[in-house]
Amino acid sequence: MSRTALVTGGTRGIGRAIAIALKDAGYSVAANYAGNDKAAKAFEEETSIPVFKWSVADHDACAKGVAKVEKALGGPVEVLINNAGITRDTPFHKMSVEQWHEVIDTNLNGVFNMTHAVWNAMREAGFGRVITISSINGQKGQFGQANYSAAKAGDIGFTKALALEGARKGITVNAICPGYIATEMVMAVPEAVRQSIIEQIPAGRLGDAEEIARCVVFLASDDAGFVTGSTLTVNGGQYLV
Repeated sequence: MSRTALVTGGTRGIGRAIAIALKDAGYSVAANYAGNDKAAKAFEEETSIPVFKWSVADHDACAKGVAKVEKALGGPVEVLINNAGITRDTPFHKMSVEQWHEVIDTNLNGVFNMTHAVWNAMREAGFGRVITISSINGQKGQFGQANYSAAKAGDIGFTKALALEGARKGITVNAICPGYIATEMVMAVPEAVRQSIIEQIPAGRLGDAEEIARCVVFLASDDAGFVTGSTLTVNGGQYLV
């Protein structure tokens, strides 16, 4: 029987690639999304991966959403991919309270909310995988992203602490920090800006979403059972930790 995996923010960008890769690896996969109904419907029709709509920033909605996923897929979530994230970039002196809280609520509190919803079942089962997509900018910081960098750095701290709690229960908790990946968001920036980013990457190119997805598949597998509390840096050499 295949294991059940849930990918938040799973219908577009990196999340989409992760959901498809997990399905191809034999997992029973569900994808969460928050807002783009059109993209979610197209994703579901194309991949046959069921989609479920709720905001990861809402703790109660996460608990209810996980229950719906488990009912639909016929078992508890054994592999959780915390991928959902947003940006509200602006220099700190112009940053509003709303811009701060929106990013923290989704990118950091959302990781708590989703993991909280599956943690006890993983403990009871003696198995679990929690994989959180952090960011290079949570490691090195980024101008105009005090909110985003703080949240993504918090995700790494959360990963390290929770790994200690899950280890004896057969639960691994890891983070992946992608660099600049050729998603819709990155490809939408002006070409000159995009080229300046590429010039900072020793590999000389943007990453592919599928490269992040393959890292997730490994961390979710039995082969990664002794890997926990780790931060996997995937950025083409742009920032070395």
